[in-house]
Amino acid sequence: MTDKSLENRAINTIRFLSADAVQQANSGHPGMPMGAAAMAYTLWTRHLRFNPKNPQWWDRDRFVLSGGHGSMLLYSLLHLTGYEVSLDDIRNFRQWESKTPGHPECFKTPGVEVTTGPLGQGLANCVGMAIAESHLSAVFNKSQHGIVNHHIYGIVTDGDLMEGISSEAASLAGHLRLGKIVLLYDDNNISIDGSTDLTFTEDRGARFEAFGWHVQRVNDGNDVEAIDVAISKAKNDPRPSLIMCKTHIGFGMPSKQDTSKAHGEPAGEEELEGAKKNLGWPQQPRFFIPDDVLKHFREIGERGLLLESNWQSIFEKYSKENPQLAADYARRMKHELEAGWDSGLPTFPADSKGMATRAASGKTINVLATKLTELVGGSADLTPSNKSWIDGSQSFQAKTRNGRNIHYGVREHAMGAIVNGMAAHGGILPFSATFLMFADYMRPAIRLSALSRHHSIWVFTHDSIGVGEDGPTHQPVEHLAALRAIPNLVVIRPGDANEVVEAWKVAISNRKGPTLLALTRQNIPVIDRTKYAAASGASKGAYVLADLGKEPEIILMASGSELHLIIQAGEKLHKQGINVRLVSFPSWELFRMQSQEYRDSILPRKIKKRLVVEAGVSQGWECWAGENGKYLCVDTFGSSAPAEVLFEKYGFTVENVIKLAHSLLNR
Repeated sequence: MTDKSLENRAINTIRFLSADAVQQANSGHPGMPMGAAAMAYTLWTRHLRFNPKNPQWWDRDRFVLSGGHGSMLLYSLLHLTGYEVSLDDIRNFRQWESKTPGHPECFKTPGVEVTTGPLGQGLANCVGMAIAESHLSAVFNKSQHGIVNHHIYGIVTDGDLMEGISSEAASLAGHLRLGKIVLLYDDNNISIDGSTDLTFTEDRGARFEAFGWHVQRVNDGNDVEAIDVAISKAKNDPRPSLIMCKTHIGFGMPSKQDTSKAHGEPAGEEELEGAKKNLGWPQQPRFFIPDDVLKHFREIGERGLLLESNWQSIFEKYSKENPQLAADYARRMKHELEAGWDSGLPTFPADSKGMATRAASGKTINVLATKLTELVGGSADLTPSNKSWIDGSQSFQAKTRNGRNIHYGVREHAMGAIVNGMAAHGGILPFSATFLMFADYMRPAIRLSALSRHHSIWVFTHDSIGVGEDGPTHQPVEHLAALRAIPNLVVIRPGDANEVVEAWKVAISNRKGPTLLALTRQNIPVIDRTKYAAASGASKGAYVLADLGKEPEIILMASGSELHLIIQAGEKLHKQGINVRLVSFPSWELFRMQSQEYRDSILPRKIKKRLVVEAGVSQGWECWAGENGKYLCVDTFGSSAPAEVLFEKYGFTVENVIKLAHSLLNR
């Protein structure tokens, strides 16, 4: 049993390391670390299984600070327990190239599992991690050996629970009975505007109970023993758990405790000195860590060496008895792909009637799923429309955790963050699916996947006015431009079924970040590859389909469902004596990754006449069309009518492409 005096000083060390760092940075959020220090201490010292010397230990518990604004709470714990976060890193909180940025970033700081800050995302990430843990345990655990057995812990805040994404994610977690989730709720009744009485007065515990969660209440968030008992009970309950801890934001501050002033600004010298006096802490030096406190925390960290060693012994026995399963588990956790994973993928014959690229995607998914056991996918209640079902597998449910098809329900935002949690956990290669229109609901999660460099795959169908009769509410026009604006996100809009296969190959192999596929609802022709260049060029973002004539006078470029238009128009223009270059342009991002020499070979600078054809807004295409370019795009909203009527009314016809090409040539 830890000495109570040592325990209290350890908790105060967390508080004042955090407050000192915020004060020195003159920026940050001291209130949460000071209020939540005791419950974080209890979790990290008595329950959390981790190894600072190997932050990526496969069977570690995961900890997510969903209220990422309280990042110094996490950084203090990482430093104290022995992660590669030094005291100098703490002193450089929020500074240029520091390991301790304003909000936790998983690619920057050892021990940070997911990037958090936008509230509610971390909670939903926890659900994704728990899905991954339960699926992997169902697939790999044998009665005599449990190599996957860990919990997903998190600290959530009032703001997290206000955000709609948290309700979406918690509802699904309760339905799936994800009992490995244990969330500590920093229930301090304060937000930036003031008391939560202004806006947030429902019974949060009753809400989570209605979701199917196990809810406990701890009346004193500084009561280590009560929190410890609650966590132990939560770990033994088959439901996801929420532990509501009544805390005091800015605990110890003489005038700012329990006020919004403790939330998002430094305490100030006088207030910080007063807090230290109130809690019996030395005024100097700043960043003070008592020797016995550091020894205590480092012993907790060193405990992880034994935990991982014991697990490694179990895994070695498991490997001898289940060599194939062990090898597959290790491969998946190392983010390695099965040898030959891209062999046997479908090849689609030329077909003027063609097929929808969503249908080609569905066929490709099902071939990939036979090679890559880690491929797990789901849809936001649009599975038949998205063509996202993995044949031969069942739905992932509470009683069928080995299923590879996830039903998210109509919860797009949570779906996005859950996919990120699965990707961050490891062992799973997740994709999600919905209509491109609903990327609006998912954009925060997509953006975080790009920032965090998660290997998340985003499948969006119904990608243009080709949606047809559903009308402008369901017809994306500005979405491609908005998504292309996200750094580190590869957006691919395939121009036929064979380009879809290439797009999926990119998505699977692109482990530096997320990939987004924009696919059609309507059938489009499958290009005759004996006549035009192979679809493999799609992996470079843009490629020459054909040069119709030796010295092209004009470049026609298109993506997606409009590709066949420039082919037909180009052939007619060539018959009229005009030399034309046809360029398929499925991905700006992949094209930018190519050498300047390659890009110039596709879009030679001497060819100034360029026509872009894409059923979305023209914004951004000027980068490729140049100052002399022309656009056949959709710079307005769509309308309700059959798809073929809309394409005609909006000018997406062979005749209009030819007309625009002539007007461009005659300038």
